Amino acid sequence: MGYQPSKILIIRLSAVGDVVRTLPALRAIREKFPSAYIAWLVEEKASGILEGNPDLDRIIIFPRKKIVKGFLNPLTSLPTLIEPVRFIKELRGMKFDLVLDFHGIFKSGLISFLSGASHRVGFSRGFCKESNYIFNNHHVHLKDKSLNRIEKNLALISALGIEPIELDPVIPLTQDDRKKIDNFFLQNMAVIHHPLIAIHPGTSPNTLYKRWDEERYVQLANTLIEDYHARIILTWGPGELSTVEEIAHQMKYRPLIACQTDNLQQLAEIFRRCDLYIGSDTGPMHIAASVKTPVIAIFGPTDHVVNAPSKRNRNIIIRRDLPCSPCREYQCASRACMKAIDSDEVLKAAIELLNLQTLS
Repeated sequence: MGYQPSKILIIRLSAVGDVVRTLPALRAIREKFPSAYIAWLVEEKASGILEGNPDLDRIIIFPRKKIVKGFLNPLTSLPTLIEPVRFIKELRGMKFDLVLDFHGIFKSGLISFLSGASHRVGFSRGFCKESNYIFNNHHVHLKDKSLNRIEKNLALISALGIEPIELDPVIPLTQDDRKKIDNFFLQNMAVIHHPLIAIHPGTSPNTLYKRWDEERYVQLANTLIEDYHARIILTWGPGELSTVEEIAHQMKYRPLIACQTDNLQQLAEIFRRCDLYIGSDTGPMHIAASVKTPVIAIFGPTDHVVNAPSKRNRNIIIRRDLPCSPCREYQCASRACMKAIDSDEVLKAAIELLNLQTLS
């Protein structure tokens, strides 16, 4: 594809962690085509991390809720039933000449095709889902199905002649966002106490099977405070406040509970000011890695190769190689892969990364 696109559409609809892991590809695309108009199609829940990104000209929100509502209630919701038609008409009116389908599912492929773009780049058969490949007319074949998601995204843009080198993603911060986080730390710590360790125990409501047990976070945090004089900050997202409050209640020593963040950029700024991040395989884990905070990632049912944080960062993955993992058993009752990881193992990794911080 030796041509200069003028209008580029990126499709990566969700989730937060996957959007974050597409940001290095966006950075590379902008460097390759500095004058191109670049838009990103994303679902609302994952759109926050893109706000204010200087590499983007527009964020297009995919109206998923309206479309689903229309199909579920076709007799009572005529306005929402025509929402898909309105959306596609608007998308075609933007006249994109290049679509990059990073998502690789039926929905993203159909949108790519209906966009009207003459060049539609996606993954080849076997490296996408739900027959996505039939909708795109340029296909990228990968060397391995078990490829880290960041590397997979960079491989897609190699079709544009872009060298697949990971660049640092951009997560911008407004003055108001910085002021809010400044005030939070000033009100709770006149002087930042080091080591400052962020623990993010929550996961999305749909992936509770990825959560490490609360009592082990309690054991870990108590030891880090007692033996290593650490300051612990418990971070949280929507619906997770009760989880961190319960952990704080069980702890022997008082942790700092993070303020409610208005957006993902504020959460990223909290992580940026910490010496270490500890949590399971979640979007916040990838955000922490993207702002160069060393990460301890506790993996259970998810693929640790595909979902590992950026290799450009200092990370340690903690996991057990069980016959049943990786898996997608959302209702798993035993959660053996998570229960097999004890607090001492995570503590050892934390001390290793903190020592590296001291040496550097």
